[in-house]
Amino acid sequence: MLESAIYDCPYCGEEVETTLDLSGGDQTYIEDCQVCCRPILFILQVHGEEWMLDVKREDDA
Repeated sequence: MLESAIYDCPYCGEEVETTLDLSGGDQTYIEDCQVCCRPILFILQVHGEEWMLDVKREDDA
């Protein structure tokens, strides 16, 4: 199940949209910002139909 999410880059502060794959359950992964290309740590928690996305600077992990 794919879901769109909007987040603020923890480096440049730009609002960015991404697509999340909720079918994999809880996930932690790194993806580069589409604006400034810095590595962002994505922490996705999935609980049935509800989900929560947290983004952090890679060096804050």
